[in-house]
Amino acid sequence: MNIAILTAAGTGTRMHQDIPKQFLHVDNKPIIAYTMQAFQEHPSIDAIVVVTLEAWEEVLYAYAKQFNISKLSIVVKGGNTGQESIYNGLVAIKEKYGEEHTVLVHDGNRPLVSTEIISDALATFRQYGSAVAAIPCVEAMFTSKDGVLAEEEVPRERAFRTQTPHVYTVQKLLWAHEEAKKKNIVNTAASCTLLYELGEKIYFSRGSEENFKITTTDDLTIFKAMLKTRKEEWIK
Repeated sequence: MNIAILTAAGTGTRMHQDIPKQFLHVDNKPIIAYTMQAFQEHPSIDAIVVVTLEAWEEVLYAYAKQFNISKLSIVVKGGNTGQESIYNGLVAIKEKYGEEHTVLVHDGNRPLVSTEIISDALATFRQYGSAVAAIPCVEAMFTSKDGVLAEEEVPRERAFRTQTPHVYTVQKLLWAHEEAKKKNIVNTAASCTLLYELGEKIYFSRGSEENFKITTTDDLTIFKAMLKTRKEEWIK
């Protein structure tokens, strides 16, 4: 089975809204529903697991019914950190399905993940045993300790920005989280960061500038504009 874990347990403090960003409505649909729909429509995805805030668990089931997300299988309470939330999702999958399955960890507030991105992630996983969606950096890159003074240039041809999905086996990610507990590795919200810290190789699959994470009101504006553009292209 190919199972998607969507992380939607953030409180969205940077959005300065009364409700978490993943539940904000755009064109009468919550952002998390757009993300679920992307995985619902992919023929290779068998089940969807959403990790969310406890108060929103029943709401998610209601959204799944409203927007015909039949692949939603489990809604589980998130943890205090992104790392804990992913672990909670993995444990829920193990209890229901076992460990011998492929899992795609994806940010619930990356609603524009495409069929091509999901397909390429699965293909890369089949070839290398893991996959992390990524895009090359096209701007000049520098390091800085204080965010004001540039210290060292990073060759942009060697720099990549990771996105999600991250694809591994359930067994591999559970191993990584258990090792993190032993080594006191905490608050690695990205699975690829955790695996890298444990000495594992990271293989890139294809990402996209459109596969951005909605974290600010500016991102929300861009998302609304992109939805409008896609509708206009469909009408033409």
